[in-house]
Amino acid sequence: MSTPDNNPAPATDHRHSFESADGSGPRASTQEQEVLTQMRDIAEVPAVEVITTAAVHLMSAAAVKCGLAAGDDAEELKDLDEARKLITALAGFVTAAAPEIGSQHAGPLRDGLRSLQLAFREASTIQDEPGKGPGEKYTGPVS
Repeated sequence: MSTPDNNPAPATDHRHSFESADGSGPRASTQEQEVLTQMRDIAEVPAVEVITTAAVHLMSAAAVKCGLAAGDDAEELKDLDEARKLITALAGFVTAAAPEIGSQHAGPLRDGLRSLQLAFREASTIQDEPGKGPGEKYTGPVS
């Protein structure tokens, strides 16, 4: 929580800016302009698209960590501890988001999640008990 003690007010009430080339006043840096453009762009994106994009990122990362990456180095990239964390986060995210995004969008995310849970089970040398696998506290046992 932000308080005056841990987030003191700035010493001055002005923003740091640079004079424009003609000296007519402050201008935003190129980086600031890019950030403003990105903020305007994200404001136009529907929430369901932001949610599904975030879920796809989690799915992609989990797939790589399960050893499902394309390429010769897939086995080197496998990290089941990391995969477990990503799949559990994805399961919680999809479970929480499903009522908001509707079955049309949640269905494919659930299918992808289930596929990852099964891939994890297949890649794991020590099998989890039913209901104890990654994300199963949110989805129930997967078989």
